[in-house]
Amino acid sequence: QVQLVESGGGLVQAGGSLRLSCAASGRTFSNYAMGWFRQAPGKEREFVSASSWSGGYTYYADSVKGRFTISRDNAKNTVYLQMNSLKPEDTAVYYCAAESKPKSLIPVASPRKYDYWGQGTQVTVSS
Repeated sequence: QVQLVESGGGLVQAGGSLRLSCAASGRTFSNYAMGWFRQAPGKEREFVSASSWSGGYTYYADSVKGRFTISRDNAKNTVYLQMNSLKPEDTAVYYCAAESKPKSLIPVASPRKYDYWGQGTQVTVSS
């Protein structure tokens, strides 16, 4: 059974930092893209960041560019999201996602690219 389990969320003051982790089990994702999405109350799920299978290519939403950094450790089947200079508007449930087969025609920012999703971890940034 494939599982993606996020951790590292919590409550932080504006300007602070958090590091999210997403540990995958049940199969390896070392050959596929992995990403992070978030969903704030009353809003649609939105793309945050993604990494190619090797980590050589990384992608970010404009709203987090320069503040967030995605990385992955394929030996541990884990992807990370380092979040710095957090803002109240970053408050959301953050979801990890993984591709199970290459879908090169689907952009990394599209949820349709990903086949597996975690349960989410809450990030709350207070002002």
